[in-house]
Amino acid sequence: MPETALLRVPVFPLAGALLFPGAQLPLHIFESRYRAMVRDALGSDRLIGMIQPRDHADPPSLFEIGCLGRIAAAEELDDGRFNIVLEGLGRFRIAREAEVATPYRQVDADRSGFDDADEPDPLGLAQRAELEREARRYADALGYSVDWEAVSRLDDEMLVNGIAQIAPLDVGSKQALLEAADIAERCDLLVQFMQFQRMVPGGADGPETLQ
Repeated sequence: MPETALLRVPVFPLAGALLFPGAQLPLHIFESRYRAMVRDALGSDRLIGMIQPRDHADPPSLFEIGCLGRIAAAEELDDGRFNIVLEGLGRFRIAREAEVATPYRQVDADRSGFDDADEPDPLGLAQRAELEREARRYADALGYSVDWEAVSRLDDEMLVNGIAQIAPLDVGSKQALLEAADIAERCDLLVQFMQFQRMVPGGADGPETLQ
């Protein structure tokens, strides 16, 4: 693999918190090593790689595929914590973990092999209708209050990725959604996961967005 294809980035392992290309992810940063990561990123290229951990070891092993984000907004609080918003740039595959002296982990990320810069093909009318129908059932089952009129105005990519971000699915399901080849495949998976979880209440772990 040519070295020019790789990008050295800090990574933030966080179960259940998905970042998609073109989407945004708000995060509250309070752990000291990740405060340092944010400060360093703000002082350089503002890039952070979001990745899910595979296990609960310390440090955890990581899934191979994550999403590169740029800090679009940052607020440092009086006690040193941060509120940030990441904007998704594109997915990456970990080529190798770097040996670094920073308190946070860094990887050499390979961004080749993903078509995230291309405009996704629209969903078929039937597929879009099925997603909205299942999302309503899923939200009702979880007791969520949703502005469905606003939802209906979202484009396909925003709708699919938005549901994938907030749905309380387990880590493996979230990873499958991230790794889906395109929006249509992600939509099909999402409908299947929502249907399954409705059948097995409480059968999936909820996502975390704080660290």
